[in-house]
Amino acid sequence: MIKSSPGWTPAARRYVFRTLAFMGGYVAIIIAVSSNAFDDIRNTPAAWALALTVSAPVIGQIWATLALMRESDEFVRAVTAKQFIAATGLTMAAATVWGFGETFAGAPHISTWLIYPAFWASFGLVAPFIRASN
Repeated sequence: MIKSSPGWTPAARRYVFRTLAFMGGYVAIIIAVSSNAFDDIRNTPAAWALALTVSAPVIGQIWATLALMRESDEFVRAVTAKQFIAATGLTMAAATVWGFGETFAGAPHISTWLIYPAFWASFGLVAPFIRASN
């Protein structure tokens, strides 16, 4: 299916494959750790190993995005980089506002791992508006 998609470059096909592989692994790990089987290791060094295991596919997917930029032509690289930078700025701004809201205004605490899905939500918001490389 991916190879037959018209207009997809080899870099785009590799990106989709890498993203599906990393996010499939992520979902499998999340399902595995969602059971109560790991409750006994909370606040132990083994919990850090678990945290790194859950984080590894997320880090891999970020690498896949950066690899897409590296492997693409100049136009795709420039547009994707601009979208990535704008989404990062929007996410950092939102996280800063919320963090100060927690500190000063009593806003409820939000786990920092939510920054990753917030980044991709920001990416989805800015991407339609950033379509040129200049």
